[in-house]
Amino acid sequence: MKTTLGRTIILVDDYDKAFHFYQQNFFCEKIFDAVTPDGQRFLHVKFSGDTSAGLWFLQADTAEQKSLVGKQTGGQPVLVMYTDDCQALYQHVQQNGVEIIEEITSMEGSTFFHCADLYGNRITVVTV
Repeated sequence: MKTTLGRTIILVDDYDKAFHFYQQNFFCEKIFDAVTPDGQRFLHVKFSGDTSAGLWFLQADTAEQKSLVGKQTGGQPVLVMYTDDCQALYQHVQQNGVEIIEEITSMEGSTFFHCADLYGNRITVVTV
């Protein structure tokens, strides 16, 4: 039996702002963007050509959901992203004004940094 990761859900307050952030900083592209007849929007994005896994933005509707935007994991990383050039991506997000939570660090053969998305969700970026 085979299983794979499909999407990680990120609660957002604005689909377009969320997409712009991830597109500008992590080079995401839309996979699927549609609105149902009842008005619910489904926006899925991918990273660097990977169409099997990505993000699914869902707009927070209820008061409880709205209170969780940016806090879905209680301050722990919501995403761990891999890159082949951590230093270049670090400089890229810094130039775009992304909040750096932990500076770039190398340890035990791994280079990584922690930043926040536009809602405060913690993202860990690691060189693979």
